[in-house]
Amino acid sequence: MDFISGEILIIDKPLGWTSFDAVKRVRGALTRRMKVKKLKVGHAGTLDPLATGVMVICTGRATKRIDELQAGVKEYVATLALGATTPSFDLETEVDATYPVGHITKELVEETLKKFHGTIQQVPPAFSAVKIDGQRAYKMARKGQTPELKAKTLVIDDIELLDYAPESITLRIVCSKGTYIRALARDIGEALGSGAHLTALRRTRVGDFTVDRCMSVDEATAMIRDVDITMPDDGQDGHDS
Repeated sequence: MDFISGEILIIDKPLGWTSFDAVKRVRGALTRRMKVKKLKVGHAGTLDPLATGVMVICTGRATKRIDELQAGVKEYVATLALGATTPSFDLETEVDATYPVGHITKELVEETLKKFHGTIQQVPPAFSAVKIDGQRAYKMARKGQTPELKAKTLVIDDIELLDYAPESITLRIVCSKGTYIRALARDIGEALGSGAHLTALRRTRVGDFTVDRCMSVDEATAMIRDVDITMPDDGQDGHDS
């Protein structure tokens, strides 16, 4: 493999890791094996620490393809708790309000999900990396400020109810780049006349890359340790400048 000319690795990001943690681990394994100080390594699409699943990691000149790769359609399996909200719309923060769920039936959920199929408007979470006047929204939110976030136009290609319980639903969602599944949980909760927040999220596809093709981080580092590595002759731009 030629990691300077560029390779694409498909990793199953572990629960609790940031996207940067996964990239750092792969970069460290590569620089040690190749005996270089620097190597370009990046990922095509951030996953929150509380999410798992497909992470596309590019090395060397393949980092030039990141924009193209992260523009691919993404698929998720998401579990939502009904009847409660949190400021971050997931488990990163504590429940701040509770709502009735007695009126929510499987039929109501299925009917409500139809409203989220196709082109939608979505306001990103305050606890997100969206920039406002050069500052990340989550930094403002953690200071108790309320960042003013504008709605974005997104496309939900498919949304399907996989499992229903009175206080929890599991969905399969196929969506465009830039969709916040946490914000979708918030909006679905409101549309149900209640509240909701995300309790589990697994990305199962990015473009043509599916979770069944993923390596664990340990498998990736073992592969890097054992694989035959080719070094290009031209000394071009696979290294950090």
